[in-house]
Amino acid sequence: MKALVYNGPGLKALEERHKPTLQSPTDAIVKITKTTICGTDLHILKGDVATCRPGTILGHEGVGVVDVVGTGVTTFKPGDRVLISCISACGRCDYCRKGMYSHCTTGGWILGNRIDGTQAEFVRIPHADTSLHPIAQGSDEEALVMLSDILPTGFECGVLNGKVQPGSTVAIVGSGPIGLAALLTAQFYAPSEMIMIDLDENRLAVAKRFGATATVNSTHGDAAQQVMKLTGGRGVDTAIEAVGIPATFTLCEDIVAPGGTIANVGVHGCKVDLHLERLWSHNVTITTRLVDTVSITMLLKTVQSKRIDAKQLITHRFKLGDILQAYDTFGKAADTKALKVIIEA
Repeated sequence: MKALVYNGPGLKALEERHKPTLQSPTDAIVKITKTTICGTDLHILKGDVATCRPGTILGHEGVGVVDVVGTGVTTFKPGDRVLISCISACGRCDYCRKGMYSHCTTGGWILGNRIDGTQAEFVRIPHADTSLHPIAQGSDEEALVMLSDILPTGFECGVLNGKVQPGSTVAIVGSGPIGLAALLTAQFYAPSEMIMIDLDENRLAVAKRFGATATVNSTHGDAAQQVMKLTGGRGVDTAIEAVGIPATFTLCEDIVAPGGTIANVGVHGCKVDLHLERLWSHNVTITTRLVDTVSITMLLKTVQSKRIDAKQLITHRFKLGDILQAYDTFGKAADTKALKVIIEA
């Protein structure tokens, strides 16, 4: 089969690989129909994710058709159409019983990280019964790919951890796919203000279409002042960090109001300064989280009922044979205006 392989920092290649085989009775092999590229894949290629070893097939999102199942799989059978969760969960360990699937002792975020992932024609899914979701007949597969990772990540790590409430003020630093996913799902809770911050005017224009009440271009280094002006000098109740670099986390520290919450979503590859000398007296909560995908079932219903138009996040489409071009397009989003790319296997 064809697969996109990580060969070390800055190195990737479309290679021929053997089709995966069952390694455990609870495994399933899924034939990929649609997958995508995540910002985390770019972090891996930068060398920010030490757990991903050279030779690993990348990708942790996608939909497909069950090809074969192990003897321990009871929920799915060959021919079933499924959504793949980016998090694999046994459902039995202490962490899974707490709903912290991301820390499953035999799973978690392993696809495209510790084991081969979804940017291929076939993928092995461990703990298939609790790591796959059935897709209803006639569902839009492209829209559902957004449910593997970015929508639950924006919702769980940003909106839920950020304690977004009716009438509250929210600032999202980073208007990429994850930031936009947080923007879409924050609207479940009817905040009074949703401020999107980015360097890219195109992405800020998209954020306006997606429901942002205001946008701030941070090119000139005065984003904090602009947010303070928009909030009457108070700051925001929830600041969601959706980039993963020191400057954007510091910006969140600068704009959060007393009693507010900083919800970190971004993948950080280097240290960030925590300015407790300013924040110690402000009753500020700082949260971190790796997505658990506990919200996929709920989000699946909202997408299927058209309460969220997840497909509007998709800007480009490629065949698997053109995945290197897809990476180039996705990695140069400022020039290509890319948000999410769909790759058809």
